[in-house]
Amino acid sequence: MYDGDSFYTLSTAGQIGLVLLSLVFALMTLGLTRIMMLRRPLIIRLPLWFFLFICFVWASPQGYYSYYRLIFDGLPAQWVIGALPPPQQMIGLLTFQHQATLSAHSVGVLGWAMLAVALWPQRRKCRNAAD
Repeated sequence: MYDGDSFYTLSTAGQIGLVLLSLVFALMTLGLTRIMMLRRPLIIRLPLWFFLFICFVWASPQGYYSYYRLIFDGLPAQWVIGALPPPQQMIGLLTFQHQATLSAHSVGVLGWAMLAVALWPQRRKCRNAAD
């Protein structure tokens, strides 16, 4: 399914670096999602999740481009962030129908993980608990 994916054009070290960078981005995004969801009602958490997912899809290419500048000689310093992605692209990513690439499918998995974090039950502090 991913035979022609650009991931496989990288060296082994480049692939490892890309996976590590993706894990760092995912952990940072999931942590931000959790922080942003604290003490918010469910009716706020769902649109906030979708907004954070859109922000990741919109801004993350700059981080990946910066990584590619480290491993490929001659790439110019430039801004690669464009317009916000349209809603149909976001739905396509979440339903794994946008593109059949490792990148698109990984973003879809991250989106669902962010939703799980957003919907995760929150413990409420007991007013009578001892500090």
